[in-house]
Amino acid sequence: MLRRRDFGLGLGALGLAGGLPALAQKLRVMKVANTAAVNDPQQCFTTAGQHPKLNFYKPGGVDIEYVNMSSMTQAMQSLRAGHVDFGPAIPGILLPAMAKDPTLDLVSVYKWLPRNANVIVVKPASGIRSAADLAGKRIGVRSLGDTGIAVTRTMLAELGLKDDKCEYIAIGDGAPAGAAIDNDRVDAMVAFDTAAARIELVGTRLRYVPLTPKFAQLGSGWICVPRKSLKEDRAALVALFRGIAKSTIFSHHNLDAGIDLHWAVYPESRPKGRTEDEARKELAFILKDRKNSWMRRPDDPDQRMGASSPAEWTANIAMAADSSKNPKLAEELGDASRLFTNELIDEINAFDKQAVVEMAKAFKA
Repeated sequence: MLRRRDFGLGLGALGLAGGLPALAQKLRVMKVANTAAVNDPQQCFTTAGQHPKLNFYKPGGVDIEYVNMSSMTQAMQSLRAGHVDFGPAIPGILLPAMAKDPTLDLVSVYKWLPRNANVIVVKPASGIRSAADLAGKRIGVRSLGDTGIAVTRTMLAELGLKDDKCEYIAIGDGAPAGAAIDNDRVDAMVAFDTAAARIELVGTRLRYVPLTPKFAQLGSGWICVPRKSLKEDRAALVALFRGIAKSTIFSHHNLDAGIDLHWAVYPESRPKGRTEDEARKELAFILKDRKNSWMRRPDDPDQRMGASSPAEWTANIAMAADSSKNPKLAEELGDASRLFTNELIDEINAFDKQAVVEMAKAFKA
């Protein structure tokens, strides 16, 4: 578990706080389940606003603490037990788990990845040209608790294909994953875009295979909380996600500053064995696609940060039913509206987004 250095309150960004600063009240430290298992600057969409030069959280009476997790399963268990306050929600994993165990009463409240950030990668000379070609193949995933398995099953199910002859092989990240692809231990890897970029950085050449059409149109990352938190911690949750929304906009428009601010808040995550300029170039490559996936598509009819739609959750249920081979999933889950909520979204978005954009463009370290 990584703890943040206490920088105290900065005053420069209070005009963007969306309310009077909670200087006298005790900060509510909101713990997040970090399934990336390491705290690095790819989380600047959340962490940049912790720095006192931005100060996006403390005026609302909240702050964030990262708790590293090894899988989505561990994150869900930690949310249920109250060890963390919020964490990632991947429908292909979350929905079957909630149907199997009705006491896992989680609700998705904020969509942090409104675009699909999953990728299929293969060697350049591979015969795999489409997602359909994954059937019966050896699929590399980061770990056997990672989302790549559910993603593969979801895409094959969309195409009317089964994954019963697929072999899922844990190949890790970076150099080990690259070696597994180079040495033909796997036929393809299904992972998030940032994992694929890290493999390219170690010298493995990759070719990207298109996602299936319906799946490609879905968002790929939500944040969920225990349902009881919506009532008991409403003000804290609004402040938390407003801070994340501001941090996301800031880091999208000034990624270099977002990376620098992350390192300042979490000095233990600074690069070792290479210069910060070298590390920043690597991170810019890793986040070249992800920074766009943080933001809604220009043609999205709902431009509110974090908003979900009933249609996409209906699609999420259908795809999860297919990928989990449970045709009764929708019936077991009940009313789809209980799985997500937009009830906090208007309050979360009650700030001047253009002011954050201008702050990012003018920011000087």
